[in-house]
Amino acid sequence: MKVKTTFLFTLTLLIVSSVSIRPGFAQDVAYTQLSLPEGAKARLGKGSVEKVIYSPDGSLLAVGSNIGIWLYDTKTFQELAFLPGRMDWIYSLSFSPDGKVLASGGGDMDCTVRLCDVATGSLKAKLTGHTSSANSVLFSSDGKTLASRSPEGEVHLWDVGTNSVKARLDTDRVRSIAFSPDGMTLASANRDGQVHLWNVATGAVKAKLIGYTGWVRSVSFNPDGSILAGVNYYNGEVILWNVAAGSVKAKLTGRTGEVRSVLFSPDGTTLAGVTWNPKDYGDYDYKVFFWDVATGKRKRILDTGSRIRSIAFSPDGTVLTSLSYDSEVRLWDVETGDLKTELGEHKGEVRSVAFSPDGKTLASGSRDAGDHAVLLWDVATGALKTKFIGHTGSVYSVSFSPDGKTLASRSRDRTVILWK
Repeated sequence: MKVKTTFLFTLTLLIVSSVSIRPGFAQDVAYTQLSLPEGAKARLGKGSVEKVIYSPDGSLLAVGSNIGIWLYDTKTFQELAFLPGRMDWIYSLSFSPDGKVLASGGGDMDCTVRLCDVATGSLKAKLTGHTSSANSVLFSSDGKTLASRSPEGEVHLWDVGTNSVKARLDTDRVRSIAFSPDGMTLASANRDGQVHLWNVATGAVKAKLIGYTGWVRSVSFNPDGSILAGVNYYNGEVILWNVAAGSVKAKLTGRTGEVRSVLFSPDGTTLAGVTWNPKDYGDYDYKVFFWDVATGKRKRILDTGSRIRSIAFSPDGTVLTSLSYDSEVRLWDVETGDLKTELGEHKGEVRSVAFSPDGKTLASGSRDAGDHAVLLWDVATGALKTKFIGHTGSVYSVSFSPDGKTLASRSRDRTVILWK
């Protein structure tokens, strides 16, 4: 049988502009219909995920993708809203303490930090001043100050009331920042192995933590602000500092592999850390370790079975959300380690689409779909009908035969597969 091959230009399914969302969210509308641009019928897929974060009251989960921000109801795990506006990767998200504003930093060419009204989905402000993309944004506990960090390590403190810069910290090469719970202190760790505590009101240095000279890649305060946790860039060792004394309190034991990031539970009794351990060439074993903060000893290990990009605790500390490099978002029971649910269809950039001859089915191939699948979608409902799995690389082209009974797909490794 001769199959006619059609080469399709890369199609971005979601080119969205900032539009309003009904107050109270559109719970009766499927994600395929939320905030569609004018003339569009449905949205297929949700984009590649970069960041996840809970709202302060735990009712919402914000998922930042390369097409915008999704908001989920944490009780039903249903999509409530889609907040468009960013047209590139979202590197960081932060809710204001009252949950009314969501800040985002991303890879947009304008290098802005954006503030979005959660209730309406409208853009409140664009904060300008960075010379490159802001890959970290954090609200202070009183919601009056927003801290942002660029890949080059420049740190800005913004007055949220006036949307203006209140201070630029006199430091560079910063890898990580964290607000103290009272919002009066900002901790920063840079590539030179220095950990500083800054006065948020003035932007002046309050103290420099001592007792450790390694390059610290990640810092996090415990809920009462008395302890600061950090991770050594080179060997993944986890360090706890006594903030009042400015010295090392403990070095945590019982880990295997290099710790990439750390996060305190809401009650401060547990510290979670994402670890990776080399297996084969180019392959790593990712796990989440939980430590008892009081004793410094390991409590348990969570094996997620995927490459973990980041983690987040629910506000009550009972659920841990993990984001993997294949864009899978999974929610885990912290006490049992069981998987509660998974938010699917957040896959890689779509590179090719093709309608079936009868127009009822749309096939899509993506740059990185995790399992390199070809997906078939119901055009009428926008629902996923089936997946064809067999490629070993990203799918770059798909095409139906004239009678619609055969689908051809080509992957990056130049393999062509005919599907029945």
